[in-house]
Amino acid sequence: MLFNSLDFAVFLPIVFLLYWFVVHKNLKHQNLLLVAASYVFYGWWDYRFLGLIFFSSLIDFIVGLQIKKSQEPSVRKALLWLSIFVNLGFLGFFKYYNFFVENFVEVFSFFGHKITPNSLHIILPVGISFYTFQTLSYTIDIYKGKLEPTKHLVAFLAFVSFFPQLVAGPIERATNLLPQFYKHRKFHYSKAVDGCRQILWGLFKKIVIADNCAQYANAIFNHSDSYSGSTLLMGALFFTFQIYGDFSGYSDIAIGTARLFGFNLKQNFAFPYFSRDVAEFWRRWHISLSTWFRDYLYIPLGGSKGSIWLKIRNTFVIFLVSGFWHGANWTFVFWGFLNALYFLPLLLAKQNRKHLNVVAQHSILPNFREFFSMAFTFGITVLAWVFFRAENFGHGLSYIQGIFSKELLSLPKVRPTDVIVVTLLFVLVEWMGRKRHYAIEKLLSSQKRALRWGFYMLLIALIFVFSNEKPQEFIYFQF
Repeated sequence: MLFNSLDFAVFLPIVFLLYWFVVHKNLKHQNLLLVAASYVFYGWWDYRFLGLIFFSSLIDFIVGLQIKKSQEPSVRKALLWLSIFVNLGFLGFFKYYNFFVENFVEVFSFFGHKITPNSLHIILPVGISFYTFQTLSYTIDIYKGKLEPTKHLVAFLAFVSFFPQLVAGPIERATNLLPQFYKHRKFHYSKAVDGCRQILWGLFKKIVIADNCAQYANAIFNHSDSYSGSTLLMGALFFTFQIYGDFSGYSDIAIGTARLFGFNLKQNFAFPYFSRDVAEFWRRWHISLSTWFRDYLYIPLGGSKGSIWLKIRNTFVIFLVSGFWHGANWTFVFWGFLNALYFLPLLLAKQNRKHLNVVAQHSILPNFREFFSMAFTFGITVLAWVFFRAENFGHGLSYIQGIFSKELLSLPKVRPTDVIVVTLLFVLVEWMGRKRHYAIEKLLSSQKRALRWGFYMLLIALIFVFSNEKPQEFIYFQF
């Protein structure tokens, strides 16, 4: 079920009314309703994968209890590896099986041995990369003694399948989200209003910015050999705003929807395109995934401690794995490699934590140094996104070469005025709200109600004007 679909527009009010007016007096009934609603939401795509998410949840629920119960270190470790094997086994099979088979065949073909691959028509379960990491963090935290296992199966099923963030995050930690299922929840009008406001902004990002930028990004990337350098640059910029509007828009809708039901999810995007270096970018982009890799892979490997070579190794491991997490294609791996190259000088020079505050924190505009740093970071990020979007490595390389041609300074052949103008206005609003959890959280809060509602009506009008006849899927569904 898509957030930007008529189905969800009907589904959400029904669940909301049942939650607050029918089962509101009984916590267990509320959690049961959320489980049922989440399974309906997930099964809307393909009901056959409901058994997969239930089995994965049940395994980790049992493993968590047994890890806590056992006093034998070897048994505890074996149980942990059982959880890792089951979760990563499902993820590896559904997401990477054909990738490894095809690359295995290519390697043998290179040495003159022709073999017939047994590729399967495997359908990738929506959201498997997200809920797999969510349940893995649960068992790992129990093993490390950071979390007590839950004895409430319904609460745990609700935690794993919670429909607002099930399909594309944020990837919530059990330490933050699971305890919220134990507490009685009361309706707060102010939180609900704030949730609706964030949902509206998320829909604007998705429908107005992402979907419209996607039309031109797809047209240019799919026929990149026919366009000039300036047009190719426009295509890269369109994709840059497409992926941000699409993914951060989903996170905004998810966080806002969760707030309607009395839950607080963590911020997943913190205005990453206003970053002054790549390290800051990765603290602000897909925060839930970046911190997951930091806590469960980077730090256990040694982090930024130890020798220079250890730091280099850990940096490349974390970014290469992050790239591969996004998809079974070498373009994602190279995208991760590029970001590792960007990040490494900052780490070695111990400048990777230089920018921890908000840019231009005490002024309206950035100073010259901040502006140059943002422009440079944004520029190299755009180039990295080219490989993320490209069909293969060769396509990405030829696309970059095409950008830096003699026609780079020519007038782009594709320059939709309406999309460019609304994107620039979007950037302006994001800049004005960069100190908040989302851009319009407090925008016009000190102004008269008529002005605020006029702005909200404008956003709604733009959503209808720029919407497509058929709702477009979110990019991260494929990851």
